[in-house]
Amino acid sequence: MIQAKNYTLSVILIAKNEEDRIERCLRSVAGIADEIIVLDSGSTDRTVEIARSFTPKVFETDWPGYGPQKQRALEKAVGEWVLSIDADEELSAELCDEIQQTLAAGPSEVGFKLPWAVTIFGATLHHGRSARAPLRLFRRNGARVTDALVHEAVILPKGKIKTLKGRLLHYTHRDFGHTLFKNADYAWLGAHQRYAAGKKGWGLPGAVIRAILVFFQVYIIRGGFLDGSVGFLMAVIYSQVAFNKYAGLWSLYRQEKLKKYNIEE
Repeated sequence: MIQAKNYTLSVILIAKNEEDRIERCLRSVAGIADEIIVLDSGSTDRTVEIARSFTPKVFETDWPGYGPQKQRALEKAVGEWVLSIDADEELSAELCDEIQQTLAAGPSEVGFKLPWAVTIFGATLHHGRSARAPLRLFRRNGARVTDALVHEAVILPKGKIKTLKGRLLHYTHRDFGHTLFKNADYAWLGAHQRYAAGKKGWGLPGAVIRAILVFFQVYIIRGGFLDGSVGFLMAVIYSQVAFNKYAGLWSLYRQEKLKKYNIEE
């Protein structure tokens, strides 16, 4: 039984061209949110229209990267607690109930991780990198989002972080073409991020080694093989992303070197 409401919850979401998925996401949080904040970065479909049917707090902005954009959304929140969710995610009914019960109990924790249930290519994955629990529910006071262009993180004040039991449904890719596009984008952003930080990647041999290690980690160590053929495919895809990221980093340093010596490729 859900206890009396003695807290406030802000839901924040960033989006672009998500008309086919954002309604499912917003519908799943509408019943537990005191406010929903959506930042749209130039959608050309019905994303903004759909979002405004759920909340008046829809803001159209430029695109500074994942971390800065989520920080912008966080700065607009006023609730005691914040739930950060992506347009390709949905709260399960069990997780909705658990969140309400947990917050109503006046928890001492500063944040909560929500276990993913990744659904892709017609299968729900329970192993590999899909078996992660991202930090998505946290106290607003003192929280911030890193300025990473991709794979941003929420930084919280010192305190306990607990993992809830309910599942955060994650419909990560629409189809294989979307998989290729999304992972290429992440790899290139990751390459630029490491280059800007002055990090090295041991060239193309390092890219190959990292790809092999990622496949072994995802498929063997983290049990991706238990997810069958889709688990194998995802391990290969993660391996490919690792190779592309570090090959991209190599290409950026190569361009820098060629420019330094006025050499055209």
